[in-house]
Amino acid sequence: SYNTMTEYASGAEYEGRCSDLGNCQTGDGVRYKGRGYIQITGRYNYRSYGGYIGQDLEGNPTLAEQPSIAAQVALQYWNRVVKPSVSNFADTTAVTKLINGGTNGLSDRQVKFAQYKSACGVSLGFNQTLDDMLV
Repeated sequence: SYNTMTEYASGAEYEGRCSDLGNCQTGDGVRYKGRGYIQITGRYNYRSYGGYIGQDLEGNPTLAEQPSIAAQVALQYWNRVVKPSVSNFADTTAVTKLINGGTNGLSDRQVKFAQYKSACGVSLGFNQTLDDMLV
């Protein structure tokens, strides 16, 4: 619900996750906890997405909390990870798994997506994509 731009947890659970998050140094878990609209997590992602948007997120991880930077990170993630992998953007399960790594919060996302579609006057068919909606 975009209630926070910083993960509520300390990030300690990400400590030592070198192989998947790039958190290889002591303190990386807390330093590179989830931030922004999609809660980017891990030294590797801060370095990568900071590079994509021209910001030193690895050196200044709290920059990812700023709405304009968080939006740029989210768009880069969508274009690089979600868009190439999902053909039907109304499939909130598939999109959630790519962004969240699982289905945590899925029912809330489904409700919010339905509200979004209704508010926008959009009726998505099963195979309709976001690109089709924007035409």
